[in-house]
Amino acid sequence: MAVEIKYVVVRKGEEKMTFASKKEADAHDRLLDMAEAFTDLLLQSGMPMDETQAEDLGLYLAEQKVTVQHILRTSKLPEMNTATKTDTPASDTADSKKIKAVKAA
Repeated sequence: MAVEIKYVVVRKGEEKMTFASKKEADAHDRLLDMAEAFTDLLLQSGMPMDETQAEDLGLYLAEQKVTVQHILRTSKLPEMNTATKTDTPASDTADSKKIKAVKAA
């Protein structure tokens, strides 16, 4: 019998997603925190939209965090060759090589 460790992201008593690593679960939890903050901002704006629309837009903005930060810094959209669709840093991809710090003798 094998033992598996799973990390579950729970919001308001509802399981949102399950991950194999704590790092991935924490990253998704931060994304949901950011999406919730964007949703609250949109709902307070007074623009005519229902809560579902605000939640969808809030989640989209959170997923596009790198692009949003670039726009806030430069007032321009990033160039297509530098921006990624998922805004996932290269260090988080499965194909990237991990560098392990070692103590010098």
